Amino acid sequence: MNPNAITVVYKWTAKPGQLDTLTGIYKGVTDAMQANEPGALAVDVYVSEEDNAIYVRDEFADANALGFHLSETAAPHFPKLLEVAVPGTFNFFGNVPAEMQAAARGMGLAAEFSSHVTGFARKDH
Repeated sequence: MNPNAITVVYKWTAKPGQLDTLTGIYKGVTDAMQANEPGALAVDVYVSEEDNAIYVRDEFADANALGFHLSETAAPHFPKLLEVAVPGTFNFFGNVPAEMQAAARGMGLAAEFSSHVTGFARKDH
């Protein structure tokens, strides 16, 4: 378990008729992350037709990797995302520096930050 890892979990609710567009944008985001962000360890995107939304879990190696993602990959997609969807709360799990917390809030995100207390990871799963 990486003590510096940061996980971000959040939801985007698509505007009427925009779920496919939202999903397509996120396909582009995940492709860019895989190609250009070695510090992005994992990304999972789930679609809920019932909620007309996507749920996302991003895992970053550390705060530097998160910062790179926010400034280089996320920022260019953000205006298009806001055209087609409404962001929910972004939950940041891990030690996120204060300046990065301010940057996330500066993007207009409803953001919550929580530090790791305890847990475990099985290496065989």
